[in-house]
Amino acid sequence: MANEPNKLPFASKSIRLASVALLGTVMIFTPTAFAANRDMIQLQTQVQQLQDAVARLQQTNDERMGVMKDLIQQSADAVNKMSSNMDDLKKQMLEQQTAQGNKVDQVSGQIQSMNDSIDEVKARIGNLEKLLQNIQNQQQSMSAAMQPAPAGGTGQPDNSTPASNAPAEGAPLPAPTTDAGGKPLAGTPLPPSNAGPAAPPADELYKTALGDYMAAKYSLAASEFGDVTKNYPDNPLSGNAFYYQGEIDYRAGRYAEAIKNYDKVIEQYPASNKVPVSRLHKGNALIASKQNAAGVRELRSLIQRFPNSPEAMQARSKLSGMGVAVNPRR
Repeated sequence: MANEPNKLPFASKSIRLASVALLGTVMIFTPTAFAANRDMIQLQTQVQQLQDAVARLQQTNDERMGVMKDLIQQSADAVNKMSSNMDDLKKQMLEQQTAQGNKVDQVSGQIQSMNDSIDEVKARIGNLEKLLQNIQNQQQSMSAAMQPAPAGGTGQPDNSTPASNAPAEGAPLPAPTTDAGGKPLAGTPLPPSNAGPAAPPADELYKTALGDYMAAKYSLAASEFGDVTKNYPDNPLSGNAFYYQGEIDYRAGRYAEAIKNYDKVIEQYPASNKVPVSRLHKGNALIASKQNAAGVRELRSLIQRFPNSPEAMQARSKLSGMGVAVNPRR
């Protein structure tokens, strides 16, 4: 028991030593912990700043993408509107082209009708001129027959001329039917090959045939036009008759026969006013019968020979519709 007081001071010393050692250890490691915490705080601060910058960048990109989407949508709307406008414009152009083509066809038909009327008037004027000439000849013959006998005569008619050759007084003289060369005059029917009746005058035949054609009596009109070309091959109205025969064949889809009739107009009646339209319809008939190259050549020839005619305008429209150049490159 006497030794216990000595033990306590020793334990206190041990505790004090341990406390000093622990305090020293804490004092040694505390600066390191503080430094680590400061670095972590700085790192966290930098990470937060980076996250904020990324968020701001994302927000900016979103805003820019929104603007770009709006611009793209506006551009798409503008393109769609422009495409719609182009379609409308193309449709209007096609409608105008169709309307112009119809107008050209209508004008061409009217011109052809006028030409037909002019031909008919010319034929009638020719007949009137022949009748006037015959009347003048008859008047001259009658005047010569009614002249008094020469002085010193017996007052009796000259019996040296056979009575059968002398015309009766006041009787009309027969109209001449041939010219100086012995050819039949225009409008004079050719002598029939048989004993049948003589053909009516050319203008009457043609007028009847044209009336039946206008009334869509194509079979009857074709036969009547054939009578014109058969009986009056040298009459200009025969050129018109061949043209209308070609038109009848073209309407019926007989393109080969139509082309032959158009060729007769072009080759045998070069002065006829039906030559341009015959060339135009011949080209159309060739194209309709799958002879495109020949049809294009015919239309180009029409444009070259009659550049200012309505038929040339139609030929240009036809070639343009086919995508063919009007004037080929050489």
